[in-house]
Amino acid sequence: MSSTQQSGSMNDVSLLVAEGPSGHNGSQNRQGTSFSRGSLEPDVGPDVPERVHDGPECTRASDLASRRPLVGSSPGFGLSPLPSRLRRYALALRPWSFSASIGPVALGSTLAVQDGKLQLDLAICGATLLTVLAVHGAGNVVNTYYDYIRGYDNKKSDDRTLVDELLQPADIIRLGAVLYSFGCLTALLLAFLSPLPLEHLALLYFGGLSGSFLYTGGPGLKYVALGDLLILLLFGPLAVLFSFSVQTGHLTTWPLLYAAPLALHTQAALHANNARDAESDKKAGGLTVAILLGKTGSYFLYCFLLFSPYLGFAWAAGSVAGTLALPLATLPLAFRLERCWRSGRLSALPAATVRLSLGVAALLCTGLMLRQRLPELDCMSGSEKVIFSIHEGMVMYR
Repeated sequence: MSSTQQSGSMNDVSLLVAEGPSGHNGSQNRQGTSFSRGSLEPDVGPDVPERVHDGPECTRASDLASRRPLVGSSPGFGLSPLPSRLRRYALALRPWSFSASIGPVALGSTLAVQDGKLQLDLAICGATLLTVLAVHGAGNVVNTYYDYIRGYDNKKSDDRTLVDELLQPADIIRLGAVLYSFGCLTALLLAFLSPLPLEHLALLYFGGLSGSFLYTGGPGLKYVALGDLLILLLFGPLAVLFSFSVQTGHLTTWPLLYAAPLALHTQAALHANNARDAESDKKAGGLTVAILLGKTGSYFLYCFLLFSPYLGFAWAAGSVAGTLALPLATLPLAFRLERCWRSGRLSALPAATVRLSLGVAALLCTGLMLRQRLPELDCMSGSEKVIFSIHEGMVMYR
């Protein structure tokens, strides 16, 4: 592909946040987006037209898959100015996936204000975000390493960092060690800045760190159909609770209610990834929920994970506060993603679903902040009043 074609493709896909590196051997070493597969055209069944345009999200995803962005162009993250080797390290982190961490951190900080904290400590916010992103990035490179040495990655894989020798296994090991070390340093900084007792901070942090490693490292929970449960816990309840607790100085359970929608959407992104890779994972001897359910079952599970949070938002808007209806504005995008699945365009779904989760988190945070400023929209009154006992983490009805 010429540089002119590549430049043109980037203008059409500015909402997509992924990029594939190119190696030293021309087209043979070109890598597509972090969420594409093989030749970057997703597998399409015999009953599905080769090119389907079901909406902007699906159209842009398929455009990106067919145009194969090279390592020198990065519309989403501005990696182009970086030296070539540094770009390869940056791409190995799969930065498109970081939205799954940014949303929970923002939500946890917003909930801290709901808990009565008058003003957020921006230093704690920054240190929390760096800590979570470091552990997330380290988990990504651990996944790259173990998928490669266990034979899951090949020339048709979405992540060919090691297959195409863009980096060596030793480079990936060093990168993971640096990220875990950096995460420990920022967690240590939080120990000095945060009012949260050290034992509680350590419990939450090392719970996240060990989970990011065990997903593919050690026993490899991903390979025995337990990775889905692990991700459901990490990128929702644990991340939100960590962000909330380092601000407020105490642990409680009520933030977990608000973390559930983000956890479900992040799990939907992972499930879409596993459904796309089901055939190759099965050949390599792996076992995921997508393999167990098959194509039809995987589709229905994705729909459940994608749409069930909106039922919660609709209930909250009518029973708690009208401002909590804001995340419902993303429902049309969710329907477009569902149509992408039905049309066989699975290649872009993981990244697109993660972006949906970030949008939901942003609107949920906005709704929570507006709830304080617009008490007239609060529905918690009368015989149907819902009493949230914040410090006891209980919900009672009267």
